[in-house]
Amino acid sequence: MSDNGHGAPLPPRAVIFGCAGLEPSAWERSFFAETDPAGFILFQRNCQDPDQLRGLVAALRDSIGRPDAPVLIDQEGGRVARLRPPHWRLPPAAAVFAGLYAADPERARQAAWLSARLIADDLAALGITVDCVPVLDVPIAGADSVIGDRAFGEIPDQIADLGRQVCNGMITGGVLPVIKHIPGHGRALVDSHTDLPEVDSPLAELDATDFAPFRELCDMPVAMTAHVVYKAADAEAPVTLSEAAIRTLIRERIGFQGLLLSDDLSMQALAGGLDDRARRAIQAGCDIVLHCNGEQEEMEAVAPAVPRLGPEAAGRLQSALDRIPAPEGQQGFDAAAALARLDELLAT
Repeated sequence: MSDNGHGAPLPPRAVIFGCAGLEPSAWERSFFAETDPAGFILFQRNCQDPDQLRGLVAALRDSIGRPDAPVLIDQEGGRVARLRPPHWRLPPAAAVFAGLYAADPERARQAAWLSARLIADDLAALGITVDCVPVLDVPIAGADSVIGDRAFGEIPDQIADLGRQVCNGMITGGVLPVIKHIPGHGRALVDSHTDLPEVDSPLAELDATDFAPFRELCDMPVAMTAHVVYKAADAEAPVTLSEAAIRTLIRERIGFQGLLLSDDLSMQALAGGLDDRARRAIQAGCDIVLHCNGEQEEMEAVAPAVPRLGPEAAGRLQSALDRIPAPEGQQGFDAAAALARLDELLAT
């Protein structure tokens, strides 16, 4: 942890990094200590078993001297789950809850909350404090399958309803949710991991559909951007790199004032060098950028392009961390009973 020369700690750098393997290498420990990232993100390559993963989480935080540094993961359920059997239960995909909602909305709400609460229980036991869920994207017919069964259906009100339950279950379990991919990825005809999606729908239509679930959950502490061009706001740049789109769509029309993370800078929807992508994302209004793949050369390019958190972004990060309840509040949760009830609800 760095200080300002007077003993007070400096805010961390506005980046969250991944790491390459099951434990930090000597180079990674040194690099993280020097660059002081805001936190870390984990992928399946980092997750072998509970003891190993707890050790990795602790070692990452130790490398920057901040025991409360956020550690993120994508544990949605279904095909997007970094923790998998045999050591961890595989949660259901969002589409399972959407199917139940059509028959019985109240049972679906209970099931979504319980599923999120159980995921949070798994994550909190490992020291992981942020889960990049829920997906609030509204898919349309003909869209790329990258969202698909990760969505809570195709009706904005339903998506918002189930997304709210997931957020509440996560926070109750001591884990911060991240609403994604703001302002929406559901109209993308291509996968932003490999290409740049463009949306030319009018704002009135977007307000009524794509933006609606995000607006309903704009009180959540953290959101992740979509690498999608919204031509109604900026015909050239994807939201992540567009000051106009972040300001007009996310901050003003949707009303989200929490901590804004970029999606992964390494995704091919973004053009230019990694340093340029990082610099542009921060200038556009992302509070923190994500770099996920753990590749040394890319991280060395990103780090010097990213400043330390400014006062506003640091305040948003602290406000988000303050939403995590004290550990005492997690006591008394009966995971076995919760899982039995979830199975009962889903068997309907």
